[in-house]
Amino acid sequence: MHETDAAILTEANRVMEICNACRYCEGYCAVFPAMTLHRSFAEADLNHLANLCHNCKACYYACQYAPPHPFGVNVPQAFALLRDETYRRYAWPAPLARLFERNGTVVSLVTALAVTAVLLLTAGLTAPGTLVHAAVGARAFYRVIPWAVMAGVATLALGYAVLAMTIGAVRYWRQSGSAQVTTAAILRGVHDAFTLRNLGGGGQGCNDKDESFSTTRRLLHHAMAYGFLACFAATCTAAFAADILGWPAPYPWFSLPVILGTLGGLGLLVGTSGLFGLKLVTDPTPLARRLLGGDIALLVLLWLTAASGMLVLGWRQTSEMPLLLAIHLGLILALFSLLPYSKFVHGLYRTLALIRAAADRG
Repeated sequence: MHETDAAILTEANRVMEICNACRYCEGYCAVFPAMTLHRSFAEADLNHLANLCHNCKACYYACQYAPPHPFGVNVPQAFALLRDETYRRYAWPAPLARLFERNGTVVSLVTALAVTAVLLLTAGLTAPGTLVHAAVGARAFYRVIPWAVMAGVATLALGYAVLAMTIGAVRYWRQSGSAQVTTAAILRGVHDAFTLRNLGGGGQGCNDKDESFSTTRRLLHHAMAYGFLACFAATCTAAFAADILGWPAPYPWFSLPVILGTLGGLGLLVGTSGLFGLKLVTDPTPLARRLLGGDIALLVLLWLTAASGMLVLGWRQTSEMPLLLAIHLGLILALFSLLPYSKFVHGLYRTLALIRAAADRG
């Protein structure tokens, strides 16, 4: 299993020792109340605190020891690097974690290969000219890509992503030094995760761009996260309609799969576009800049997946639909393949960290 980089761990320990002596930022987020429970910090404790951090940067702008002070305390940067290390440490299978390394170039290559593979698969399994002729009426999508192939590839990709992320989450939980967990702690942790309560800073919001307070990033995260969940719900309801009820796609405009998919796609487009824009204008000093490429690549992949889905919906009665559908499915295949090795897992680890924090508070 991947060993945490010693320099990153040492820096995280140094800043936490300074913060634990100061305690000026106790009310800002879940990190600092959890920090005060320790006099010293084992690696498991630092991993836990790093995954509690929501990178709102409020502590950085409030800190009297932040750069250019000689202490150079930069909690958001130190914890961003340590979180990135935990993603690799607990990822399964371990060799793939090192291969991807949240690298934007690798994300781009995997995406291109996945789209190409689906296009070739479509061309090989269907009649010549399928990708350039309109397919309308019942089962139109399945004349482009056979249902068995579409469902089989999607199931395998999603199943692999769920398995890999579950194994990573179990590894993280077992080594986090977790307290005795109660139902109340689980409910509190899940509530804090889904409401993004810790992106509220000290109550006025977070420092999205600079020292001024804002709730923009919190709202954009909500749009992206709930947009993704709505798209997943749309896929599940469509699969239920096709497999259980025997209703083949495409579905009417006011059917549940289309409504959920439309709302989810719009949420993803708004959330990813806004977060990408914030990354371009935010103060780079508190950030871990070497992680920026992978973060942006994931945002772009999510945006492309949502945009291609909306295009399939809007152009499903045209000759452009077959090609758009193949590209959309290729993007989904790439997204599912990359999820366990991307920043996407931060939502899972952060939820577990919030549950542990609630359990530690009792």
